[in-house]
Amino acid sequence: MCSKLLKYNFYFFMLLFFGLFVYFLGFYFLYFDYLFLVDWEIISFNSSSVVMTLLFDWMSLLFMGSVLLISCMVILYSGSYMLGDDYKLRFLLLVILFVVSMCFMIVSPNLISILLGWDGLGLVSYCLVVYFHNVKSYGAGMITILVNRVGDVAILLGISILFNSGGWYFMYYNYYIYDWSYLLVLIIVLAAFTKSAQIPFSSWLPAAMAAPTPVSALVHSSTLVTAGVYLLIRFSVLLSHFNVSFFLVLSVMTMFMSGLCAVYEFDMKKIIALSTLSQLGLMMTVLFMGYSVVSFFHLLTHAFFSALLFLCAGLFIHCMNDTQDIRFMGGLVNMIPYTSTCFGVSNLSLCGLPFLSGFYSKDLSIELMSVDYFNLFIYFIFYISLGLTAFYSIRLVYYCMVGFVNLSSCNSFLEDNCMMYSMLFLVFMAVISGSMLSWLIFPFPSLIVIPLEASVFSLFCIILGLFCGYEFCLMNYYFSYCNSFILDFFGSMWFMPYFSTYFFYSSGYFLSLNYVKFLDWGWGEYLMSILMSLYFLMLGSLNLYFQYNNIKIFYSLFVIFALLLLI
Repeated sequence: MCSKLLKYNFYFFMLLFFGLFVYFLGFYFLYFDYLFLVDWEIISFNSSSVVMTLLFDWMSLLFMGSVLLISCMVILYSGSYMLGDDYKLRFLLLVILFVVSMCFMIVSPNLISILLGWDGLGLVSYCLVVYFHNVKSYGAGMITILVNRVGDVAILLGISILFNSGGWYFMYYNYYIYDWSYLLVLIIVLAAFTKSAQIPFSSWLPAAMAAPTPVSALVHSSTLVTAGVYLLIRFSVLLSHFNVSFFLVLSVMTMFMSGLCAVYEFDMKKIIALSTLSQLGLMMTVLFMGYSVVSFFHLLTHAFFSALLFLCAGLFIHCMNDTQDIRFMGGLVNMIPYTSTCFGVSNLSLCGLPFLSGFYSKDLSIELMSVDYFNLFIYFIFYISLGLTAFYSIRLVYYCMVGFVNLSSCNSFLEDNCMMYSMLFLVFMAVISGSMLSWLIFPFPSLIVIPLEASVFSLFCIILGLFCGYEFCLMNYYFSYCNSFILDFFGSMWFMPYFSTYFFYSSGYFLSLNYVKFLDWGWGEYLMSILMSLYFLMLGSLNLYFQYNNIKIFYSLFVIFALLLLI
């Protein structure tokens, strides 16, 4: 037990050191506008060469530093969270393997080398989702790996398209349009949509909550799901040459759908997963509007408070006797005040409360949407989605912390130092990272002059969302009795999980059943497959009969051979 905890602590300190070093190195590169390209040629074929390429610029270093810092805090948290688990060492190695795959993906400007990290993310996330060996985990892991496999195939197709250009450095070919550019954009967007769970591939992200909570904090909030956004940020120059309004609509609808589903959801981890999905839709929306740096800014700020949300949720679930239903919670602010405080700070940062980290990136995104040229439908859905964020966040806080409405008792699992220290760092980053990065990333402060009504509209949406969240908590029981179809439709992500699963295998079920009846249960199986086994069974029994050394058999054989000799 002690040796395993020492390994957790060793990897925590190692990732913390590398994370701080890489994070501040990113600031150094940003200040001096440095870029390092490390290139190792493995094999050359005609005009194309297979190379291992590493790109170190401020964007990759800041993202990699954020991933390493979050992962070290998750490992520190897991040392206490997974204390009673028999396979905690296997869990630690899987998390380390995931971090290595993510770093490979971040520093690769080459589609061949990016595939190592991209495939590694999908495979390791599958292993982590099925970590608890039960039927629900296996089903969630299967839909996770199959949806991500679509993105892997898209990356392979992108490799084949770039083969016509003579190399796989996609950053070199982003600055001009060639014959296959539009097809390359479609394929890269498809890969990014599968990894970042945009419509119509959204169903795997809430299903992946079957994984342990530290995995959700690392994988499904700040690293794996943002890999698609990061890939599109790298391709943003090529995207600017084409009309991507259709993808913008899909991203806005992802925001709206996930916010609406979170309002009707009672599973705590799924609510936070849907909030992550909503923020991914916001990043994609800002990216397709043409502001890739702002999207990356929101990616960095979101990573810390989203990971903090999951870590607080993990302790809540522990304390409520492994119950994830928020209707069984209540009054937790009196039982575990420190975690409740961290949970409140992360929720307010998610809502975009002024001067927390989420405010700086979300407010800038809102102002850019206000001055852009998109129509009223996009504008309206965008703001409604932002209001829904405050809506389900306050509903979550109301159910978990306010009053004593719970039906389940809080057990004796307490906040230990490992969990408190990991949350403390993430709270610190959830408060200051937005203001710090906004001053450092952008070369000059963004001055957007809009009317007073438009500038305070975001604050109005937050206040309206707070009010609606409280009112919905009071009216929820009425809705649950009278609008069953609405609850089914909104509570199941607009029936998207059914389209992702039942739609594909239901039609093939009867066909496969007929094949089984015809081939495995019919006369062909009996005459062809079973006949040989019956024949050998008969020969074996006959041989066994001879081996009994029966004197009658030997005498009969002697007589037969004697007659044959006489003849």
